Amino acid sequence: MLNLFVVDDHAIVRQGLKQIISDVFDMQVTHEAACGEDVLNIMNTDKNAVWDVILLDISMPGKNILDLMKAIKARYPLLPILILSMYPEDQYALQMLRYGANGYLNKDSAPEQLVTAIRKVANGGRYLSHAMTEHLLLDFNKDAELPHTKLSSREFQVFLELSKGKRLSDIANEMSRSIKTASTFRTRIMEKMGMETTAEIVQYAIQHQL
Repeated sequence: MLNLFVVDDHAIVRQGLKQIISDVFDMQVTHEAACGEDVLNIMNTDKNAVWDVILLDISMPGKNILDLMKAIKARYPLLPILILSMYPEDQYALQMLRYGANGYLNKDSAPEQLVTAIRKVANGGRYLSHAMTEHLLLDFNKDAELPHTKLSSREFQVFLELSKGKRLSDIANEMSRSIKTASTFRTRIMEKMGMETTAEIVQYAIQHQL
């Protein structure tokens, strides 16, 4: 029996996932949470719990998805993470796998794909949709040249926050870092992406659906 941990800030989505999984004979949802902080609290409290896969919504209130994955991996290094998202797979999937996820599935996917993805990552594999795999094979060279693919996980996190129009002071607080450190990340991002202003970052993010 595969024990699953479902994390999504929408109760109706969690219920839908549990319904799909309940129809599969060898899978069960043993825990659920609505945000990253709840996930870590459960992991700290229920130390005897064992999960085969954790399903994570990519965008939830509170802790950034990259920080959440890092915290989960620190506690359970071998626990597979399957990202569920409404964001474009061709823009986010590769980044999420690069930063610690084991699979990426769009929420528009059929229930059968969800079950397939869970089995794949539970068995130690990586999961991307067939369409995404073909996209990577056909456009590998083009994707590799996109400026944002040069960023480290932390730089990419700051890049996303800057693209939302957030101030450096707010970003620094969310990262529990100084404004000077956040400014250093911004400088590195500008250098790697060949940009001079935050407005260029916002424009780039919109253009590439980030």
